Parts: sequence; C-alpha cells; structure tokens
Amino acid sequence: MIEEEVLLTSTKRIIQDASLENGAIVAANTDKRYYPRDVSHYRYVWVRDASFICVAADILGIEIQKDFFQWCLERAEGFDKDGIFHQRYYTHGAKAGGQFQPDQTGTLLWAVWHHYSYHQRTGDAVEFKDLIVKAADGICKLWDRNHFVVQTYDLWEERSTFPELEDNHAYSLAACAQGLKCAAAMIELKNENTDKNWLRCAEEMEERINNGYDRKRRYFLRTFGKINDYNVDASLLGLVYPFEVCTADEQRMVNTVHAMEKKIVERGGVHRYEKDVYDGWTQEGTLRCKGGGAWPLLNFWLSLYYSLRMEREKAKRYHDWVLNRLASPYIPEQMFENTLQKSVCPLVWAHAMFALSSHYLRRKDFVKHEPKH
Repeated sequence: MIEEEVLLTSTKRIIQDASLENGAIVAANTDKRYYPRDVSHYRYVWVRDASFICVAADILGIEIQKDFFQWCLERAEGFDKDGIFHQRYYTHGAKAGGQFQPDQTGTLLWAVWHHYSYHQRTGDAVEFKDLIVKAADGICKLWDRNHFVVQTYDLWEERSTFPELEDNHAYSLAACAQGLKCAAAMIELKNENTDKNWLRCAEEMEERINNGYDRKRRYFLRTFGKINDYNVDASLLGLVYPFEVCTADEQRMVNTVHAMEKKIVERGGVHRYEKDVYDGWTQEGTLRCKGGGAWPLLNFWLSLYYSLRMEREKAKRYHDWVLNRLASPYIPEQMFENTLQKSVCPLVWAHAMFALSSHYLRRKDFVKHEPKH
C-alpha cells in the first residue's frame, strides 16, 4: 500500500509536471521519464480533465489556474468564434479532435468559479469576463428548450446524441447547468439580460435530468430521450459532485449508486459502465481493446460521494482500494485483474480525484457549497 502522504507529494509533482509553460494542462505528460513507452499517447489538453486538475490544485495550493484559463481564452482553436470547447487540443491550441462534448465547457465554468470562490474572491472573476461570457453564451446558443441542436458526445467520447431524437447525456446536462449557474454567480449582466438567459437554460437542463430518472429501474439514465440507454454508468456520480443537481442523500441518487454497486463495481473496483471493453492499451502502434478495467478516478469519485453522505467507512474503503493496489506513487487510468493489460500511468485526472477524495475524507464539515446569484 502506498501511504497517503507519499501519494499526495507525488500528486503535487505530477500536477505541476502537467502544467506547461504556455498555460496548457495535459492529461498526462508523456515527456517525463516515469511515463511508460507502450501505452497511449495522452499529451493532449482535455478541458474537462484540466478543469478537475485546476480544482484539485486549488486545494493543494498550486497556482496554475489563471494561466490555464488564459490558455483557454487565447489558444483553444474555435473558442473565440463559437464559445465552446471541443474534444481535445494539442498543447499549442490546435484542435486534436472535433467532437462537441458539452460537459467540457460547463466544467471549465465550474472550475473558474471554484478558483475564485475557494479563495473567497468571487468578484475578482471579472478579470476573465470574456472567457466566462463566451463560454456561457456558447452553451446557450446550442440549447433549444430540451436538447442540444447539434450532435453531442458524452464524457467517455463514445456515445452521441442527435437533435431529432431530443436525447441528452445526463452528465453533460449537469455540467452545463452548474456551469451556467456559476457564470451567473460570477458575472452580472443585468442590462443585457444575459445572465437571466443562462439561468433559464440551466433550469431547463435540470428539468430534463429529472425526467431522466427511470422509476421502474430506479436509477438515473445516462442517456435518454426518444430512445433511452439503460446501461448503468458511473458518470452519474457527477449529479452530486461537483454539479449538485441532487444531494448525496436524495433517494434517487441513493438508488442510482446502489445500481452502480450492483452492476459496475467488481471486487471493489469501479468500472465506467456495463460491458465496457476499452482498455486504452497500445502496442506497436495498434490499439487493443481486451476489456475495460476499474478506473481509480471513479473509486475516488465514489469515495467522495460517501464522504458527502457522512459514511466515512465506505468512503475510505473505496479510496483505499486504489492505494492498496499501487506499486508506485503513480495512479493509472485503469487497473486490471491481469498483468498483461497496461494503462496510461500516471493519469493526472486520477491524481486530481485522489486529492479531492483525500480532502473530503479529512474534512470535519460537509456544508453544501454552491454558487449564489
């Protein structure tokens, strides 16, 4: 077992290594000696990953956030025109994937809000007014009452929605709704009524999420509309933290987490969703999918959920499941039951979720902390 303090020290270094000179924050810095040779290349900027990393850096006392927010504003290709972030980027800002994943833009807004509210300087967020307004407007321009008007992809980059099916990814809606509320909390534009539009869209998105709870199966659906997807998905933890659509104690979430533990927790390790086959292993340039493993970042996410429920024993059990299986102070993207499959290691998002899980395990109070507007 890797000791908590050893892993926290490693996490700080890994987050700093992932933060580049121009402000970009990469999912894994493949230039480092500790990065393995025979796994996927992850030296890209996923705005989602980087946003969680910024929040973890707030808690760890690492100052990388403003440089990244500036990178998003100035370098992310297409943002100045469309006000949204796409799948991923090269470190100099060119797009490395064209999928529209709405949660990335919403998560960035939450990260900006968290940075300023964590330091009790929410009003100072006005220095990134252009970033906040463009991102919030970008989300709203593509939203039409109960669905997005363009094809969207989920956070796992695998499933898509289509306007004619009026379907939505619950996690994506939660990220966007919270992001829009955060934007309204940071920026007041009363003369333009812009912030009122942001809050209206957020309310519509939350209403759609509520409609996505299946009373018969007793859990939130990951994707729903005219065609539903009934596979249990761990991303629904995001409805509690960080996007606060539900409380941890709300019965619908208790039921949803119960479904996760029944369907996608295997021998203590949390998998992404039912029948996941992606393992991310490359060898000699060939992608090989031989069955997905448990994702440490999801163990930490579930631990965080139980911390919010004040169930510290369960929270520690999911948290320590990862630490007990680490042979080094580097947390991989996935953990497998066999020694043949390999994974990206370290994944910086996994280290960020470790830092957040550790923080919540140590907290003595669990006061709900949401944007005020």
